Formats: sequence, structure tokens, C-alpha cells
Amino acid sequence: MSQSATVSQTTTATIVGEPEVLEDGTVTTGTVTTETVTAADVALAAGVEHDPAWLALKHAVVRLQQLQVKDGSVADADAHAEASDLVEAITASIDALAPRFPHERAYLAASVADFRRWRDEGFGVPDFLDSLVEFQPQQHRLDGIRHLVVFPMVTQNGSPDRHVEALVVETIWPEFIAALEAGDYSNRLFVSLRLVDFTPGYDTNSAVLFPETVAMREIPAFTWGAIFQDREAARYRRVVRAASDITKLDLPDDAARLLDDQQLAERTFVMWDLIHDRTHMRGDLPFDPFMIKQRMPFFLYSLEELRCDLTAFRESVKIQRALEQRDADASGPDATAEPLSAAERQTLDHAKLVQYAVIFDRIFRFAITGSRVRNYDGLGGQLLFAWLHRKHVLEWTDVKLTFDWAAVPDAVVELGDAIDELYWKSIDRPKTAHWLAAYELVSDVVTPNPASVWAEGLPRDVLAGPPKGYTDLVMDDEFPLSMFYEALDKKMRPVIESTVGITGSTDAATDA
Repeated sequence: MSQSATVSQTTTATIVGEPEVLEDGTVTTGTVTTETVTAADVALAAGVEHDPAWLALKHAVVRLQQLQVKDGSVADADAHAEASDLVEAITASIDALAPRFPHERAYLAASVADFRRWRDEGFGVPDFLDSLVEFQPQQHRLDGIRHLVVFPMVTQNGSPDRHVEALVVETIWPEFIAALEAGDYSNRLFVSLRLVDFTPGYDTNSAVLFPETVAMREIPAFTWGAIFQDREAARYRRVVRAASDITKLDLPDDAARLLDDQQLAERTFVMWDLIHDRTHMRGDLPFDPFMIKQRMPFFLYSLEELRCDLTAFRESVKIQRALEQRDADASGPDATAEPLSAAERQTLDHAKLVQYAVIFDRIFRFAITGSRVRNYDGLGGQLLFAWLHRKHVLEWTDVKLTFDWAAVPDAVVELGDAIDELYWKSIDRPKTAHWLAAYELVSDVVTPNPASVWAEGLPRDVLAGPPKGYTDLVMDDEFPLSMFYEALDKKMRPVIESTVGITGSTDAATDA
């Protein structure tokens, strides 16, 4: 098992950053296994979201949140008696639910102990390190297996307060994903999940469950990271359906299938995320490609996130072409290859769908989600759209959006190659020279703000000074929306805002 993970930095000012879960490949110990869980274990937790013990747990957690301050403590001594009663209700519910989650026996016992210690020590800043260490969902990647999760934590793109949250989640791990992960796309930290039920911290835009967000006394070696693909798929379906109507886009049949089938979309996002997240520490990279704990111009984050998405796109194209060739070689009386297995046919199908998902999520949702304050994922969406337009594989004519789908794959891969070349050259460059080269790549495609000092040329004293001077002169909205996106944003804003808290089971997810 890899012993380190890197996750995206977030800001409460805007919805930026997509989930990151990766192994760096430097340390591996142990083995991810599903041997300890069975179909019987999966069945035990079926319908648990209706169990009175779960409902009581949820109720107690929500009430406890109202007593907690931002750091998770219960600062008002007069509230300690009520908080104690609520902790007793929470632990009693966990004990009652534990038999339905036998694979979590050690974690749930440790959770009860952490809650009781927190209470006995006077409800200070909570410390749930012991139970966090016992929570190991990556060891049970079996399709449909559920987990009960209770921690004091913040939620990325959700609540900035470190309050107790409770979730019931379900693993999404189809056979073809297991085969991909066991082959060329390994990531032992990666866990793909579906939201079943949750407390208010997840009635938000948060689509991840990260150990880094839990309240704890020290930072352990992180061994997992989870993404809620049902939320990603549901908001994708709603946003792309609306955007394609607004832009009069005729969706290809495969792309249209994603909008009509939530589970198909979920599996597609699992494949995308699996390849994306392992990419952050692979390739010809700067020393710290994901730039954790560094203050850098936000367009550097844009390029790193887009690089990983375009790698997922490129690999999907490669997988599709290889499997299509094998399928052709396996047909006819003079077949020279073995027929595709059922899992390989699923892989082929989803490889095509990942390409549509990357393009449409990036250009329709990412580009106009969140504020214009250093929104690096927004800029990545703008860059992809403008690149495809410059290459004439995307056209906006007669108020209608069209694609030359035969030419799209090579054009998208070309952008990925340009970013890869930037990274390759950066190894021999000073950091600030890399920043300037990255700005040149982006600004050659996306028009900078007319007031930009970067576009005009940084003053010599800044160029000769520390990196902080460079970063300070980047505008909050260094690359404003184009006229196309300004118009689209006005029509799409209510749709995007309506996806807050959406899940795969939300009835409105399939609304037109």
C-alpha cells in the first residue's frame, strides 16, 4: 500500500479543484484485497439508511453540530451536559449498527472510544486519529460494499467547520475498473463511492472524503482517498443536458447515453478519476507538480489539473483504439486475436464515454462554476474550449455549437502534449521562468485581462525579485470569461447552483 497521498488545496471563496487521490509509487506495503468481504457482507447493510439506529445517529450528529464551534470543540461549558447526552446517543447508534458493517469492526470500536475520550476530556478540539487509522476502505474495494463513516471533519467545497459528520456510503467497483486498476492504471489509494445518506456537511458541493480533513492530533501516513462519483455523474448529467439544449448541440448517441443512465455515468467517472488521480506523480514533472503548500499563480494549478484530465482522455483514446483493433482482428474466419472478454467490452465502451465526459464537464461546468477569484479549474475549462475552437474542431456558428468529432481526439491530445512539453522543459528552468513559460502557453490561447501586468510584462524589479512578487501581480480574474461564456453563464448559473447536494438518487438528477 502506498504510504503517501497528495490532495488539492481549496479556498472557501470559490468552488475550485476536483478530487485528488493518488499514490506516489515510492513506498508500497501490504495488499489491497476484497477477500475479507463477501456478498453476504454487502447484503447486511442493504437499506441501512432506513434503520432507526442510523436515523437516531444522524439526528444526534446534526444536533451536536449546533453546539460545536469552528474548530470542532464545544466551547460553551453550559452545553457540555447536552453534548454528553448526544455523544452517548451517537455511540449507542454506532454499536447498534456495527453488526451490519462487519468489515468495519475495528474502526467502529475505535470510533466509539474516540467519542468517549473526547467527552471525558471536556469537549476540546476533537482528536479522532485512532479511529482514522482503523478506517481502511481501500482494503474492501468490492462493488456494493457499504461503509458507515463518522468523523469530525471539514468537507472540501462544503463546510469549512470541523464538525462531526456522518455518512453511509457505497463502493462503486465494477469488474472492468478492477481489471484496469490491477493492470496499467494502478492506484491502491483510490476508492470510488456512492453517497447513500449524510449529514449537512455533505448537503453541499463536496464530492470527496479525504483523511486529511479529519480532526486529529498528528498526521499519519495516509493510505486512501475517496471520490463520490454518483455526485459527479449526477451534476454532469444535469449541467450537460441544459448546456446542450442552450447551445443547440446535437449530442452523439454515446454522449446522449450518459445523460440517460446514471449508473453508466458513474462508472465513466470512476474510470476518468482513476486515471486522472494517478497522473499527478507520473511523467516528466516539476519537482512538486501538485504544488502542495506553495503559493503559486493559480494558472499553474489550472495546467496541472488539465494535464491530468487530458492524460485520462489520451489514455482512453489509446485504450479505445487498441481494443477496437483487437476486436477487428478477432472477427472473421481468419481471426488473429482472441475475442474481447466481457470486461474488455465494458472497458471499450467506457473509454469512449470518458472522452465525452472530459470535454463536456470541462467546457460546460468547470468553466463557469464558482467565482472568478483565482478559479483554476474554471480557467482549465476556458483553455480547453478556446484550444478546440482555434483548431476548428469546435465551432460556434449561427448560435449553434458543433464539433468535428473525428478530429477531436487528436486535437485534445495535442493540447495535452503541449502541457507535457512545458513540464519537460521546466526541469531545466528556474521556477519563475517556468511560471512565465506557463503563462505564455495559456495566454496564447485564452485572452488575458486588458489590465494584466503579466500580459504587459512584469517590471524588471519584480523579475529580479522573489517569487512572491510574481504571484502578487496575478489578478484575481487574470483570464476573464469570453463573450461566449458570459452569455452561457447567465443562462447556466441557476442550473449549476441547483446541483448543490445532488446525488445519484436525487430524483431531479434526471430532470430536463
